[in-house]
Amino acid sequence: MRGAVARPAFSRRRAFLVTVGLGWAGYGGLGIINQPRYGTSRGLADVTRYIPMDTLGWMWVTCGIVAALAGLFVGCPRIQALGYVALGVPAGLWSGAFSAAAATSYPAAVGSACGWGAFTIGVVLVSGMDDPPPPHLRKRSR
Repeated sequence: MRGAVARPAFSRRRAFLVTVGLGWAGYGGLGIINQPRYGTSRGLADVTRYIPMDTLGWMWVTCGIVAALAGLFVGCPRIQALGYVALGVPAGLWSGAFSAAAATSYPAAVGSACGWGAFTIGVVLVSGMDDPPPPHLRKRSR
């Protein structure tokens, strides 16, 4: 068919970028800038000595927007890779900060350290996955 535009196939990797990116932006804006929880503030005390909590919140918002926008690019793996980096950086920072707090001054941070560490590893795993081929290129089962 001439002039027909091929519709891009649904991509779980790009959907993950958009969904989690928007979640990151919301978490940064609503949960860190607007009203950080006590446990978050206490677990990040080592980091907030050097970087204010508002700046950390804006880092989440910025990284979330970058990831969501990267998920909108079809057929551009380098931009999508940037989106996965944007998802991994704040989660990795949180994981490291909560791990340090759990090992030193705030043992209750161990749960957050485990959760953020697992999520960071999950982002790395998803970033390396391939999207399934479009239906017309898949092998047919017999």
